[in-house]
Amino acid sequence: MAGGQVLRAEMPPSIGVRRESLLIDLVHLSKYTLGERALECELLGLFKAQAGVYLARMQAADCVKTWTDAAHTLKGSARGVGAWAVADQAELAEALRNPEGAARDDALMMLEAAIDETVAHIRLLMDE
Repeated sequence: MAGGQVLRAEMPPSIGVRRESLLIDLVHLSKYTLGERALECELLGLFKAQAGVYLARMQAADCVKTWTDAAHTLKGSARGVGAWAVADQAELAEALRNPEGAARDDALMMLEAAIDETVAHIRLLMDE
């Protein structure tokens, strides 16, 4: 990443805005990084690159442990950067004790949609 890169502004925090309505909670991310913009950009870039890796692991999972491990890792990563929609979908997927059939397909579809929307938002924030 370029040394002077900054994130484009997102809506300012306001009373009544639910955390779920933010694709990336920049206030949360800023607290996590102590306001260091270069670190924020680096973390968002890592999340953007790795989210698809863990989704692919879930898609290829042939046992419950592989599924839950990938979902758990994705959930933690998403929470770290304030990607609440992805974190919530990963948490729901992780809770599936028998990820097969329609439940698995629905979880993957919802998670993939959340990831796609969040990654697109990250690209806008980083002016890519």
